[in-house]
Amino acid sequence: MRIVAVVGALLVLWAGVLEPRHLVVRERTLAPPGWPPALDGLRIALVGDLHVGAPPMDRGQLRRVVDRTTRQRADLILFLGDLMDTKSLFRRSIRPELVVPELRLLDAPAGVYGVLGNHDHWFGARRVERALEDGGVDVLTNEARRLRVRGAPLWILGVDDDFTGHAELQRTLDDAPGVPKLLFTHSPDVFPAVPASVSLTVAAHTHGGQVRVPFAGPLFVPSRYGTRYARGHFVEGGRHLWVTSGVGNSMVPVRFGVPPEIVVLTLRAPR
Repeated sequence: MRIVAVVGALLVLWAGVLEPRHLVVRERTLAPPGWPPALDGLRIALVGDLHVGAPPMDRGQLRRVVDRTTRQRADLILFLGDLMDTKSLFRRSIRPELVVPELRLLDAPAGVYGVLGNHDHWFGARRVERALEDGGVDVLTNEARRLRVRGAPLWILGVDDDFTGHAELQRTLDDAPGVPKLLFTHSPDVFPAVPASVSLTVAAHTHGGQVRVPFAGPLFVPSRYGTRYARGHFVEGGRHLWVTSGVGNSMVPVRFGVPPEIVVLTLRAPR
């Protein structure tokens, strides 16, 4: 019984205190279809699900996440939604306006762009969007933006949150007549409807399940597709999706087997 108690205490310590603060940088290289040689080697940093106010995401922890992200020297930073939290246990009330100084530290040559998540809509979409914009994050709401990176065109498409019914995929696609297209959104549930003309879709929202049981997988993924898009790289019909497990916690302040992560993708032109 003593051994069981010790093991239980260690698990609680790890899942409730240590792992939620154990921020990792996950670097991967992808060769999405239609990616042009002119943009070969482009590095994109993905940050999602900050959940400011949910332990341990206070302003100090947010600054550490921002500093770590900027140090990756990515060409482009994409924020994938849920700046704020609304439903977690032990949540502290932090006004989004207070984190503007931390957000302003995000920096990338091609810019910092974002979308809203379900918690941002529940918190108050206009207020969260204003804080992000004041912090230097250009929020795209079902709209596309043509960038020029390394002298080459790149279309980025920001699709609003599908979980709360705000996604307008076709409207966003119609706003982007050129290629290559990089689509970013909060929930991966839009992916089955994304056409092959989009080179890569990136999303967050799932937290990777937040708790993954060995040999069993994630306990719960907030998706109509269950665990299908829980975390990582998915290829369906030649279309590519990357889902990050995010940084913060939702509902309960624990993580187990799914450490908070910043994802850095290096995109290569197919050979």
